Amino acid sequence: MKFCRTSWMTGVVLAALGTGLAPMAPRGGLLEPQVAQAQNLGQRIVKGAVVDANSVPVAGATVFIKQQKTKGVRSYTSTANGRFQFAQVNMAEDYDLWAEKDGKKSAVKTVSSWDSRKEFEVELKLK
Repeated sequence: MKFCRTSWMTGVVLAALGTGLAPMAPRGGLLEPQVAQAQNLGQRIVKGAVVDANSVPVAGATVFIKQQKTKGVRSYTSTANGRFQFAQVNMAEDYDLWAEKDGKKSAVKTVSSWDSRKEFEVELKLK
């Protein structure tokens, strides 16, 4: 009996397909390299309130949001009721968020790319 490599490979591939072990490309091509697909996670809104140690809203505090990878920083001044909001925050990136006023600073909060919320709301307490 003569060995036929092509027939043998066809049998192996068909067996692998039958068990689900053979990778399939998105176009359905057999054993084509898989291509990473970027997820378009979009934008989120990061908002919240700045409060003092007694949980009273703080007007005029500076709130910072810093992208961890590029170190780019944006800032916002809290409103009369202590509120702040950052729009168009990339959901695929991680950010540090904190507030400062009159020498007092809040703890740094992380806005994680693993968090899938379209609206991220947080309270920043000055200490």
